[in-house]
Amino acid sequence: MSCTEICLRPIGFVRHGFKDEEVKNSVDGVPGFIEVLPEYSEGLLNLEGFSHVIVIAFLHKTSEDDRRVLRVKHRRLCRLGVNIEDLPEVGVFATDSPHRPNPIALSILRVRGIEGNRIHVENLDLFDGTPVLDIKPYDRGRVVQDSKQPWWAEELERRIRERLGKTITP
Repeated sequence: MSCTEICLRPIGFVRHGFKDEEVKNSVDGVPGFIEVLPEYSEGLLNLEGFSHVIVIAFLHKTSEDDRRVLRVKHRRLCRLGVNIEDLPEVGVFATDSPHRPNPIALSILRVRGIEGNRIHVENLDLFDGTPVLDIKPYDRGRVVQDSKQPWWAEELERRIRERLGKTITP
């Protein structure tokens, strides 16, 4: 069996100053900015005007042991009052868990403004200093109108809505 090595370089970094635990425990994420490295700042041309961006990042704090985890429970939901015993065990590819073979994150963030090489955003669910690999605009061509979820995700969403009065996707 051969192994392909992929070498990626960050185009920038997440900045916000919150502690890791504060980010983990936030329901709606934290405010902050994406600091794009100077050599890539021209790539921000005409990004203003988009309400959201898709940020692809490398979860640099995921350990080698965590990269071997293939089945998880949505532990983040325990912070919202859902009992851990009520949560089904699912494969990591059915979650946004940071425990995965390739710890890549995909975050959709609300843009508050662009200043120089900084994209000011809300809803950050990434740690301060997280390397950013790419940024894409969230546009109408990416909206899925007829998405479906399995029964267990529908049930978890219902429980969260009952408890918090709002929808948070598991």
